[in-house]
Amino acid sequence: MHSVLVASRSAEQRDSREPRRDSKEPRNGTPQLDAVSLAIVQQLQEDGRRPYAAIGKAVGLSEAAVRQRVQKLLDQGVMQIVAVTDPLTVGFRRQAMLGINVDGDLDPVADALTAMSEVEYIVITAGSFDLMVEIVCEDDDHLLEVINKRVRTLPGVRSTESFVYLKLKKQTYMWGTR
Repeated sequence: MHSVLVASRSAEQRDSREPRRDSKEPRNGTPQLDAVSLAIVQQLQEDGRRPYAAIGKAVGLSEAAVRQRVQKLLDQGVMQIVAVTDPLTVGFRRQAMLGINVDGDLDPVADALTAMSEVEYIVITAGSFDLMVEIVCEDDDHLLEVINKRVRTLPGVRSTESFVYLKLKKQTYMWGTR
């Protein structure tokens, strides 16, 4: 297991008490990060356990200022600091992406999928599929049970197409600061 920072933009607004360090207005209600916050995110993406003092030295802030900035980034939902495991090493031998087509409203199907512990990722898409869903299972039998007995039986699911992972070639979380 290793530690990684997952950075994502949030719909939450900036705390109005902190002065803006750049002239950009929020785009679509998303916080716009200044250069120092981006540098902090980058430092944490390199090592999610990096001490605040070391980050402060790298970005030109005190340890306390870094601690406050990191807490604010966490509170705003801009980033998470999580441990990411390799599914194979913890007993999950089968991963797949499912393309799902839905009749009617997508939200009830997406909500039902969200409640399934095997589902790791769901996106509503434009194109050939209405939803793309990543599933992590113990083995092929478990995957078959999830798809056949739980996903395909959901009201509104018209069709599914499975893309079974044979080998993971790249997985990175470094996109958060480019």
